[in-house]
Amino acid sequence: MELFEMLERLNAAHGPSGDESGVRAVIRELAQPYADEITEDVMGNLIVHKKGSGPKLMLAAHMDSIGFIVTHIEKEGFLRVGKLGGISPKEVLYAPIRFKNGVRGVLVPEEKADFEKLKLDQCYVDIGVSSQEEAKKLVQVGDTAVYAAPSYAAGERIVSPYQDNRISCVILLKVLSQMQVPENDLYFVFTAQEEVGLRGARTAAWSIDPDYGVVVDVTDVDDTPGTDRCGTVQLGKGAAIKVMDSSVICHPAVVERMTKLAQEHGIQVQRDIMRAGGTDAGAIHTTRIGVLTGGISVPCRYIHTPQEMVDLGDVRACIALTAAYAQNRLETL
Repeated sequence: MELFEMLERLNAAHGPSGDESGVRAVIRELAQPYADEITEDVMGNLIVHKKGSGPKLMLAAHMDSIGFIVTHIEKEGFLRVGKLGGISPKEVLYAPIRFKNGVRGVLVPEEKADFEKLKLDQCYVDIGVSSQEEAKKLVQVGDTAVYAAPSYAAGERIVSPYQDNRISCVILLKVLSQMQVPENDLYFVFTAQEEVGLRGARTAAWSIDPDYGVVVDVTDVDDTPGTDRCGTVQLGKGAAIKVMDSSVICHPAVVERMTKLAQEHGIQVQRDIMRAGGTDAGAIHTTRIGVLTGGISVPCRYIHTPQEMVDLGDVRACIALTAAYAQNRLETL
């Protein structure tokens, strides 16, 4: 299955934080032919085990996305929503959204909303009804919704909602399909509730008790007009080896080994220092007595908006680097 086709399949599934069953089912189906064992835990993580003789390596990508949750239904049928994860109202105005049952709507600011200090509670969702009674036939308080924006290719670039982090799930599925007789004992973990506090990764890492951890996620770029040009990552410049973000300082030995593998395999890479935000690595590296943890990042523009952009060359480089590290015989600790 091609990268774009696989991404579209994952994006078509419902999967905001805490309500990941739809996307989890699709990932399970795609992983099944290559897995030795697949389990789900209480938090909703999907754990795909590919048995090997070496140390335990946990490869993690979160499958949840940011989203919305209905908090109130007004008498006119308009919906008030809260946010699941990091959502800026200014970046999602007039975005089309869809609920788990297929109902669609649009996120709209109030007529007198202060755009300079806009908050989500100054916005509403219009699902095309005219009364609370009519709305309640379609949605209930507590129902969740996600972006319903289309995906499309622009040359070698893909624009789509939820590249964060469905594109990394695609990367892990591609790597899994390449593993024949692994040098290490591999756990491909598609984690839940990352966007609301790295929750799934914390419990999965405790259960697996890995020797090494590698998190695949998107990272912000500093290559668009008006940026301060003090970032480290650009679109189209290859896989980004994470050095640090606000949740983790990656283990120097992991960073060094990834860099060496990239040189040996001719994989284009750059270094990722993310000045704000974190990844599942933040939860994994402090598990139990500690885990040697690193990250492989996909450069991504417009993160957490309905139109995120990645470069296919970068995605392929991330697949190659992740596969090289997974196949590289790690030292037993």
